[in-house]
Amino acid sequence: MALKITVIGTGYLGATHAAAMAELGFEVLGLDVVPEKIEMLQRGEVPMYEPGLEELLRKHVAGIEGSSGRLRFTMDFAEVAEFGDVHFVCVNTPQKHGEYACDMSYVDAAFASLAPHLTGPALVVGKSTVPVGSADRLARTLTELAPAGEDVELAWNPEFLREGFAVQDTLHPDRIVAGIRSERAEKLLREVYATPLSEGTPFVVTDFPTAELVKTAANSFLATKISFINAMAEVCEAGGGDVVKLAEAIGHDDRIGKKFLRAGIGFGGGCLPKDIRAFMARAGELGADQALTFLREIDSINMRRRGQMVEMTREALGGSSFLGKRIAVLGATFKPDSDDVRDSPALNVAGQIHLQGGQVTVYDPKGMDNARRLFPTLGYADTAVDAVRGAHAVLHLTEWREFRELDPAALGEVATDRVVLDGRNALDPAVWRAAGWTYRAMGRPTA
Repeated sequence: MALKITVIGTGYLGATHAAAMAELGFEVLGLDVVPEKIEMLQRGEVPMYEPGLEELLRKHVAGIEGSSGRLRFTMDFAEVAEFGDVHFVCVNTPQKHGEYACDMSYVDAAFASLAPHLTGPALVVGKSTVPVGSADRLARTLTELAPAGEDVELAWNPEFLREGFAVQDTLHPDRIVAGIRSERAEKLLREVYATPLSEGTPFVVTDFPTAELVKTAANSFLATKISFINAMAEVCEAGGGDVVKLAEAIGHDDRIGKKFLRAGIGFGGGCLPKDIRAFMARAGELGADQALTFLREIDSINMRRRGQMVEMTREALGGSSFLGKRIAVLGATFKPDSDDVRDSPALNVAGQIHLQGGQVTVYDPKGMDNARRLFPTLGYADTAVDAVRGAHAVLHLTEWREFRELDPAALGEVATDRVVLDGRNALDPAVWRAAGWTYRAMGRPTA
């Protein structure tokens, strides 16, 4: 008999996972405790922008004309427990307010709500990013609260989604990690992921703690690489070097590689910053805090970039006050191909300049509504040209393709001063300078 799958939590991770499981041929039931979210999903709409996700959802949500009907949604844990053989927990683990540690309340609530309804054999699979040691505790919770007792097992299967590529990363993952304690759990997960495994995706079997550590270790490594090249940009700035050429030269070494070596205003979003902070907090609880003290500096380099961008803008405007100056900010999301503005470096820079008296106008292809909610006092424009109109400086802060394809000559016609600051090192300096712009980027020569 074919496995039936449930997905608890239908945010960014859960909605993508549910749609992808339906695409792989499974009957899927998604659960959320927010009625508005469930209503949206039942209409085949997603609460966030993610390329390809809405199309995939509409292909499978029951009740939509022409869909497979394999995907349904509910708010009832009893229905989920009765329906599913494998239950994926995909709820959020944000940073605790005023602390570095991770807030486990959503995960704990999901387990506490599901377990009492599990009357027969089931596999519960954690996908949320959690502190090492959580799975062991949650496995005990399941055994204690589930009527089926030891017939309810836990596995830990971390997610490695990149925003902007989430559908691709779920259907064709570069690896599948399974923290398990039995052959039965492994067999069930191999059945769930049979299609990607048949395509050659590696299947890495580990214990619980290793599976929990994989995601935080991976994110810490990426954060380290980004902050490393940004530290090199600071040295280039001081010593007159070119960080783009430096990155190109060291990137040819295949031990280092080219990826994540573009200097700029640093990382943000809902994952990297909170994950490295939670990792530090958990290491401290385990008495291994010295092992991760370097992450404190990684975080510090990253946050420093935002202030440096503000100062570079001030210098470009003559070095005094932002008062009476109009600044165009191209980009609001923390990365392109997303509408996510959580901990966005672009909005942070825009907000700092606004607080210091600048008249800031922001444009972003997908993040405008979320940006307005977070920073209602900033100015917003409907197009890049409208944002640049009358500006004394243009800041390129999110590397959307649309911005790389802008015509600098046409923009120059509407700007007050042709000054562009490239916070992502993604524009072509020669093209902008040829159109009469003063081009500046961190860690690069001025001419």
